[in-house]
Amino acid sequence: MALKLRRRVPPPPGCPMSACMSLLGGVWTPEVIWNLSQGPRRFSEMRRCMPAISAKVLSARLKDLEERGVLSRTVLATTPPSVEYALTDLGEELIPAIRAIVEVGSKLHSRMKEEAARLAA
Repeated sequence: MALKLRRRVPPPPGCPMSACMSLLGGVWTPEVIWNLSQGPRRFSEMRRCMPAISAKVLSARLKDLEERGVLSRTVLATTPPSVEYALTDLGEELIPAIRAIVEVGSKLHSRMKEEAARLAA
């Protein structure tokens, strides 16, 4: 008997959860926001904290988040010029949600380690 495939139902227009999840669902986006929760950072500082992300992807994420109003970009009057990124008020509001995701992820990780240890014994 073949499984009946469900028709994909799009979220209702103007759904706040879909708007937020489309923002947080971007590759590396939660990590960038989490990194900036410690305070303003320069591009190179973020690259050091997230070595697995490429410069191209980090640059794209920062540009996207700036366009969405989640972070601000400030050009510093230094030689050579440097840029500093910081969360806006909207970006700060995302921190508790990301913190909750991190806490649940930690619990899931612990359970997986316990399960692996139990199976290995």
